[in-house]
Amino acid sequence: MSTPATSAPPTALTASQARIAALNRLKAKNKLTTVTPPGNNNNSSSNNNAGTSRNGAASQPYVHKAAAMPSSARNMVQQQAEKEGQQAPLRRDPGLGKYFEYDLSKLHNSRGGFLTEDDLEGDRIKSVIELAREKQREKKLMREGEEPAIVPDQSPRCRECGTLEINHQFMKVFDIRVCKSCEKKFPEKYSLLTKTECKEDYLLTDPELKDEDLLPHLLRPNPHASTYSNMMLFLREQVEKVAWEKWDGEEGLDAEWKRREEFKKRKREEKFEQGLRDLRKRTRNNLYQRKQEAEHVHQFEDVEEVMDGEGDRSVLQRCFGCGAEQQIEVL
Repeated sequence: MSTPATSAPPTALTASQARIAALNRLKAKNKLTTVTPPGNNNNSSSNNNAGTSRNGAASQPYVHKAAAMPSSARNMVQQQAEKEGQQAPLRRDPGLGKYFEYDLSKLHNSRGGFLTEDDLEGDRIKSVIELAREKQREKKLMREGEEPAIVPDQSPRCRECGTLEINHQFMKVFDIRVCKSCEKKFPEKYSLLTKTECKEDYLLTDPELKDEDLLPHLLRPNPHASTYSNMMLFLREQVEKVAWEKWDGEEGLDAEWKRREEFKKRKREEKFEQGLRDLRKRTRNNLYQRKQEAEHVHQFEDVEEVMDGEGDRSVLQRCFGCGAEQQIEVL
């Protein structure tokens, strides 16, 4: 009988053969992963990734690309805003200190301050007619401030020299046709007086000065301070006319002025005399009080006891304030 043949034991692979076998195995797995859909061979893909990373044969499906991470939080916010199509917020400057950022587009007028008539009517859009009226009103104010054109046959002339170049401000306010040169040439007529000068020199009252029909006035800014009320300037010629009518001429005004000055002087003298009387009274009271305080009251104390030849006993007392002495007989 013949004995069965026994198989020879497998020989071990050399290092080069093992390397070639591993490469072939990886190539086969790579072909399988390209053919099969992703997700079914997760284990094989992970093994292939490991194999390619060890051997350096990197294929496109097994290359892992790390996502670009932002370097800081500010860059991350900027990248996120750019992705969403929004503008990135500006960086706050720490040198400005603490402050509050308000979005003015979202603020609402709560009408917590002073309300005008337009505000009470409500927020409404002005019509084209109202805008045209406002422009027309502004143009009218500009025309009133301008001097009219000079026409030789129609323009007014100066009442003193007859020139056409008159002071239109005097004409509008005081209805006086005079040029600027004549205004300076005749200050006794065309000089301007303040309200205080009219009251002190011409003895006019506040109601008379405030009556524009009686005495028109020109308003000028106060030279002392811009916050003070405007100055009221009056024309000397018109002020003198009203004063002569009130006090029956210049002589009557002078007599009234002297009477008031004497009255003021008499009042000042009476006030001075009253002050002197009060001073004398206070001085007299002070003298009496000082005299009362100056009176000395003796306060005696026993100094020594004296015995005379007859056997009578007496006590010598001395004031410790002024040094006066007295002797008292003891019974």
